[in-house]
Amino acid sequence: MEKMTVNYENKPCYDVIIDDSLASFPKELIREGSRICIVTDDNVANACLDEVKKEIFRDALVFCIKPGEESKNLDTVKDIYAFLVKNDFSRTDMLVALGGGVVGDITGFVAATFKRGISFIQIPTSLLAMVDSSVGGKTGVDFDSYKNMIGAFYMPKHVYINVSFLKKLPDREFFNGFAEAMKSALIRDGIYYSWMIDKMYEICEKDPETLIHLINGSVSIKKTVVEQDPKEESLRMILNFGHTVGHAIEKYKGFELKHGECVALGCVCAAFISWKRDYLTMEEYYEIRDMFVPFNLPISTEMLDIDEVMNIMQNDKKVIDGKLRFILLKKIGKAVIENDVTEDEIRASLNEINFDEAW
Repeated sequence: MEKMTVNYENKPCYDVIIDDSLASFPKELIREGSRICIVTDDNVANACLDEVKKEIFRDALVFCIKPGEESKNLDTVKDIYAFLVKNDFSRTDMLVALGGGVVGDITGFVAATFKRGISFIQIPTSLLAMVDSSVGGKTGVDFDSYKNMIGAFYMPKHVYINVSFLKKLPDREFFNGFAEAMKSALIRDGIYYSWMIDKMYEICEKDPETLIHLINGSVSIKKTVVEQDPKEESLRMILNFGHTVGHAIEKYKGFELKHGECVALGCVCAAFISWKRDYLTMEEYYEIRDMFVPFNLPISTEMLDIDEVMNIMQNDKKVIDGKLRFILLKKIGKAVIENDVTEDEIRASLNEINFDEAW
């Protein structure tokens, strides 16, 4: 078991526990007499809801959403509000996000806004949510196909990560999350990156001890970053490595590709620009690119309309005063925030990942 405390405004805010069972869940978090609503999706409910209710939240109510990004909108939020009102939830009650990043983001946003804020616990069930989105207090929903346009910074009461859930994930969902772990290593910890290369087989085999170490490494990096910059005013921007291009491709593809798959493509683009600026060597660039392959993550995609992808990027939250904020690598393990990446550089990186059978 691994345990760490995340600070907010220089004070202890919430604990993160990483284990391979539910036995170590701190049941003292459940206030006597408070009501609990578990928000989950249909897939997660079928896989592990009964186990979680039996072991921890026996009397909890449950609200299920449809799986996938298409549920991450204000209509879903409105439906959860109506459910909580119908069941007389008050500010002393609690929500539990049981699921992946979509469930966590929606539940956190509802918790932040329902009756001006109620407590919530994150119990992530996907690797992506475990290594990234469950920690840091970012909540939100998509709006008009633009990702995370409406949201709030709102800290959970606790994050409980049970790696045994990962055994139930389809391989595509599992590897989807690895992209965020890889991102963490690339921006902050070259030793962790080398460890991933050495432990490639054990990660793919979902060895519990290896997974605890993998998740602990990524969460430790995110904890360090968000403690210094909880509301993404400076340093926290480095966590968006791979996301500037990744979000644009995700929208362009109509969410056919998963978030982590798009982040992998975005990381390749950002590493490519870093190489062309002589921040990385050619060998480092190709190693980064090729490291995604054993984890079934794409390093190219078919028939991108580069003009349209560029247009989508111009509507991203990262555009400040008409300039696109871009995260590059000065070296493996050290990210930098750049505001002078040119359109030509971005187009060249998109051409690098654009696969056309006619070529």
